[in-house]
Amino acid sequence: MRALRTSATFLIAALLLVGCSNSEQPSDAPAAPANAQTRAVDVTKEFSASDTSAITYKPDLVPVGSSVAVSSRSGGGSSTVTLTVTGLLPDHHYGAHAHTKPCGAAAADSGPHFQNEKDPVTPSVDPAFANPQNEIWLDLSTGGSGAASATSTVAWDFTDAAAPKSVVVHANHTSMEPGKAGTAGDRLACVNVGF
Repeated sequence: MRALRTSATFLIAALLLVGCSNSEQPSDAPAAPANAQTRAVDVTKEFSASDTSAITYKPDLVPVGSSVAVSSRSGGGSSTVTLTVTGLLPDHHYGAHAHTKPCGAAAADSGPHFQNEKDPVTPSVDPAFANPQNEIWLDLSTGGSGAASATSTVAWDFTDAAAPKSVVVHANHTSMEPGKAGTAGDRLACVNVGF
């Protein structure tokens, strides 16, 4: 009888140990983040006349040494990009957009605007494609100090296969009218961003 009690005690202890070593999380444990694919980037640069990572093509409008910062968060079905500039012309209107290619020595090197749904016609000036819901538009109006900030939020994610490579500052605010949609004048400066 004593051996039977000892065996029963041993069996209960073994069952308790097995139950405690279970690797499953209890149901009240915090869940893993819903979106483990969040992409985040923060870039801060000064515009240069020669460094293509942040280059000015028109120093009279985007001076050498003026600064640019781009912050991007993408995941869970939306992307938010913020552009901040300092040292630009005071009380001036600039356009800005995310572009498909990195900056280069020539202003055109950054390619067209990045579009979530690509317009089959190039250049894209159809408001069905060239619009702030399908592209990243970051138009700026500088105050008296030459500083400004703009934020764009869109309802789609950047991915390894589809993400912009740069942000380009343009001479004018972006047009929305048919036949001119998405146009914003000359490319003044460009900064590379690893979206």
